[in-house]
Amino acid sequence: MTNAPPHALLRPRIALPFILVALIWGSTWYVITGQIAEVPASWSIAYRFAMATPAMFAVALVMRQPLGLGRAGHLLAVLIGLTQFCGNFNFVYRAEMHLTSGIVAVMFGMLMVPNALLGRWWLGQQVTPRFLLGSLVAIAGIALLLVHEAQTVRLDGNVLLGVVLAVGGILSASIANVVQANPTGRSLPMVSLLAWSMLYGTIIDVVLAWTTAGPPVFPTSAAFWAGTAWLALAGSVVTFPLYYTIVREIGPGRAAYNGVLVIVVAMLISTFVEGYEWSLLAAAGAVLGMAGMILALRARQA
Repeated sequence: MTNAPPHALLRPRIALPFILVALIWGSTWYVITGQIAEVPASWSIAYRFAMATPAMFAVALVMRQPLGLGRAGHLLAVLIGLTQFCGNFNFVYRAEMHLTSGIVAVMFGMLMVPNALLGRWWLGQQVTPRFLLGSLVAIAGIALLLVHEAQTVRLDGNVLLGVVLAVGGILSASIANVVQANPTGRSLPMVSLLAWSMLYGTIIDVVLAWTTAGPPVFPTSAAFWAGTAWLALAGSVVTFPLYYTIVREIGPGRAAYNGVLVIVVAMLISTFVEGYEWSLLAAAGAVLGMAGMILALRARQA
């Protein structure tokens, strides 16, 4: 899938940020559930990136990264803002109204599939039969988890809508993952590209929120704003530069291996905090899903 050797994940400069991203993102799935209880999801997302954007520009300035992107760079930033920082999160936040956070995290483990397929289409990266086989096994596992979810009837019980929304988020995130690794994206400073992308995404988020949910709603809960700060600073400013750098180093397909660790963290939190109810069906689905992801992401270049 990429020229990076299979053992690249073991290198400290890749392994350490890889683990850090997984730990932080694994926690954000649950934090999001508290962000959709008090305010419309669209405004919660707008607040998150309104807080993250100036912090990302500040990081770029501290790192002395040039902020000029050029016309092609700004067009790329608009696309990333639309897909990653608007589309992806608007789909995800709404999916968690219908599915437990751990299940949505499991579904996002399949980000490797569109990442690899789009990487082949747009970047010319190869996809192996073993990768496809592993992906099919993982999809079968996720299907079992979703059947279990439907049987337990979480939240308002609209599991199908939750699945559709999660898939929309996966596709949006995948487009952003792959396009930022194109020649234009690689030629730009990562933090500067992300700062502009977040700015454009925030503008789109505000327009979408005002259009769909009316004027802004400002909650008074300290827990809400603490969660927003965690999502904005740790879950966005810290993690996105690290993750996108990993994508550039080892390719979008193998970088999605991160989703396996994220799932472990998210499912543990969902079990102990949300009271996720395990069954034989769910356990079989989790084992199949993890095994398929590992099989797919260990696939060597064709």
